Amino acid sequence: MAKSETIVSSLANHVEQLERVLLRRGLGALEATRSSCADCGRTPLTGEQIHLFASSQQRIVCELCRPARRETPLASEIVRHFEHGHAVRLMARAA
Repeated sequence: MAKSETIVSSLANHVEQLERVLLRRGLGALEATRSSCADCGRTPLTGEQIHLFASSQQRIVCELCRPARRETPLASEIVRHFEHGHAVRLMARAA
């Protein structure tokens, strides 16, 4: 009875370690693809306006940090949901 309990607890420990590894890997991949503010590092929220500034690299600045910059942005746009443009749309039937 004790041997089966140690096997089960060992298996549960391995499953927990696997879950942690997969979670860290997934979070790392999400973090690598997200855009963040060049000044504060915050990820802009869906619906928030962001501003694109020219420097050595094009930098995104969030709406909260925008007043701290004197230069005018190259462009301003609203943050869209990641599924924007991937929705199924109804279309009129062709005759």
